[in-house]
Amino acid sequence: MSRKTRPLPQFRDQAEERYFWETHDSSDYVDWAKAERVRLPNLRPSTRSISLRLPVTLLERIKIAANKRDVPYQSLIKTWLAEKADAD
Repeated sequence: MSRKTRPLPQFRDQAEERYFWETHDSSDYVDWAKAERVRLPNLRPSTRSISLRLPVTLLERIKIAANKRDVPYQSLIKTWLAEKADAD
């Protein structure tokens, strides 16, 4: 039995959309019963490796914060950088 879903709002930017999905249940907007699995075998990552030198004390503080959130510290750094870039 599928239920009626709400229409998706228009978002001004990724930060607004990110906040929306953090605070709303997707099942109100997407009928997951109709979802289909897809395979995208030819996708290539759109990332680039960089070297970043940090003071040891800062890196240790970041690792402690990541451990508290149970996420890899590299992911936490990327999240924080993205949030800071979106804030400007």
